[in-house]
Amino acid sequence: MIRLSGRLRSALIIGGQGIRARKLRTLLSMLSLFLGVLAVVVVQAGSEFAQKELLADSELSMAKDGTLQMWVPPHAGSGQVALDTLQGRGDAVAALSTQATIGEPGVSPVNPGGSPIDQPGGRGRSYRCDSQGNCKEHLADAPPGKAIELNLTALTGDIRVFRPFRPESGQWLDFGSAPALAPRIVLNKEAAKGFNRYQVPAQMRIPGNTADSTPQIVGVVDDGGYGPAAYIRVDELLNWLPADALSKPENGGRLQVLISPAAPDVEQTLKARLVALGIDPQQIYTDRVNSRQRVESQLSLMRLIFLGMAALVLLIGTAGILNVGLATVGERVEEFALRRAVGTPRMLLAGIVLAETLLTGLMTAAAAIGAGAVGIRFGASMFGSRFPSLRAIDFPWQAGVAGVIAGLVAGLLGGLIPAIRAARIPIATVMRA
Repeated sequence: MIRLSGRLRSALIIGGQGIRARKLRTLLSMLSLFLGVLAVVVVQAGSEFAQKELLADSELSMAKDGTLQMWVPPHAGSGQVALDTLQGRGDAVAALSTQATIGEPGVSPVNPGGSPIDQPGGRGRSYRCDSQGNCKEHLADAPPGKAIELNLTALTGDIRVFRPFRPESGQWLDFGSAPALAPRIVLNKEAAKGFNRYQVPAQMRIPGNTADSTPQIVGVVDDGGYGPAAYIRVDELLNWLPADALSKPENGGRLQVLISPAAPDVEQTLKARLVALGIDPQQIYTDRVNSRQRVESQLSLMRLIFLGMAALVLLIGTAGILNVGLATVGERVEEFALRRAVGTPRMLLAGIVLAETLLTGLMTAAAAIGAGAVGIRFGASMFGSRFPSLRAIDFPWQAGVAGVIAGLVAGLLGGLIPAIRAARIPIATVMRA
């Protein structure tokens, strides 16, 4: 083992001296290999970034990976049961959703049914659906006016623990303060677009409410949704309507519960109370978010295709190293024969040549990784304003590892044949010289 370590050290030292003595050829080898290693780095970095973006979009629209989702059908009393079960808990959040209209009373909203603000024919048809999924066209007899219809979600806690909304302006709901009589709401981007475009009165109507409330818009977030939506504290909403109003089938309310993987008891307790209330257990649907597996299956084929293309470019660079290595061995025949004559083992000669190509591959990998990192920083600074997700992008360590492996493999493949040829040079060559 000591002799092997000594030979390895000698091969590295002599190989480094050879690189220093032939700088131009080393530079040519690095240039031929640079694009191949850079292609591998870019493909790996791109796949990691794409996976991160797909997971971020999934977390916005659904929830973080591993979160347990529970959907409860509309039933009298289910909302109050959910509120009592989840009160004071931070590992589970109930989201009670219904349609709300903000603006002038007695008029048809600019987006009937809560459709997107820019949807063609915004004053077209709207539908109302019951708990069984039966939908009927809703014909509004009211004249058009200044009002916006949106999806209103009442929360028992901070839903950002499960769905990390991206803040756009203002602030998020403060669940630590006392509930306000004028309910504070946070809009999504589509709803904010509507309120920026239309000047509507601050009067909010909800099915089943006892009186219209005056909402306060405190912030705007990106929730990944396409329709206008708003978020409100459930205790502030309950100042204006009874708890059962959100869970009655005739009001079209929807109840969803997001549960942390570390709190399995919440699911069992809540489900037992809902069944005791009279809800059919077959209608209580639960599902665990498994976005990472779905995203990886989507990206695996694309990653293999681009890695195959990068491998072809890397092979071209490897051929360049091979060509330079064979030419170098041809010029150093007398040197290697002389080393053999003074007792240098064949394995050490092969190690010297391999050390040169491996060191060249490592230096090329370092240059490609550095260029990739600088390119990502430059792209983030140039396009960060247009694509907010690029602002917090970092160079993935997986891309650096892939670049080092690509450089070592290219150095090994490009130097293997020249190393074998150097090891087979006969001692008699020095006598002919």
